[in-house]
Amino acid sequence: MNRTYAGIPEELASYENAKIVLQPVPYDGTSTWGKGADKGPEAFLEASENMELYDIITDSEVYKEGIYLAEPLKGHNSPDDMVSDVYQKVKKYLIEGKYCTLFGGEHSISIGSIRAFREEYDNLTVLQLDAHADLRTEYEGTPFNHACAMSEASKTTNLIQVGIRSMDRSEKEHINFNKTFFMHKIYRDEDWIKEVAKLCTKKVYLTIDLDAFDIGLMPATGTPEPGGLGYYSVLKLVKKVMKKSTIVGFDIVELAPDSSHHGANFLAAKLYYQLLSIIFDKK
Repeated sequence: MNRTYAGIPEELASYENAKIVLQPVPYDGTSTWGKGADKGPEAFLEASENMELYDIITDSEVYKEGIYLAEPLKGHNSPDDMVSDVYQKVKKYLIEGKYCTLFGGEHSISIGSIRAFREEYDNLTVLQLDAHADLRTEYEGTPFNHACAMSEASKTTNLIQVGIRSMDRSEKEHINFNKTFFMHKIYRDEDWIKEVAKLCTKKVYLTIDLDAFDIGLMPATGTPEPGGLGYYSVLKLVKKVMKKSTIVGFDIVELAPDSSHHGANFLAAKLYYQLLSIIFDKK
């Protein structure tokens, strides 16, 4: 029996029958401190296999839409090779009418994915949940470093950044302060979710670096930062955005599994499934 996402029945997991594609990208080629994001997809998939498939919030079982687990993209010789590979795969899925999701791997995997979505959707919003701005134009000799993950998107899409609490001074010249929701301001602003949703265009690509979450919830990531988002705040934001816009695809990145923090793997698994549950909720 072939492995399926979360152990769902094979008839719901075939490429032909599935509405949703899950593309693992176990890439960790440019991380600069905590390594291990390449092991994130496997830890996420293992946790998913031990997760209940009925979602209480939406009273639904979104796996019945069909979820195809693609072969992991790996074996890349360089960061630009990885970006190109991700771009080509995502482009193919979009052309073939699939709802494309990705699980990393480090945040640089989003560069190729966002390129493909930007070509498919005019006036695309990229909604980034992250502890870090990721706006360096180049780092350690490449524009495809994880520290540059949002640089291209900041020039080619309507980039909205949420949860930011760490950045280099050089990134200030690239950041749009009108579309950046710093964590220390979020804590003081009850209306921040409403303000984020207002800034979104009709089509939204969501990219979630797991270090956006508070370090107490998500310690298993390469560059954890204290003072982050709560789990239900993120779900509330997604539901609010969905009232005005359509989330056309998403990625989750930067899970670096730690054997002493199995809960982090399960958070990632539950987050992925509940995002799909909210996005495909027909009520």
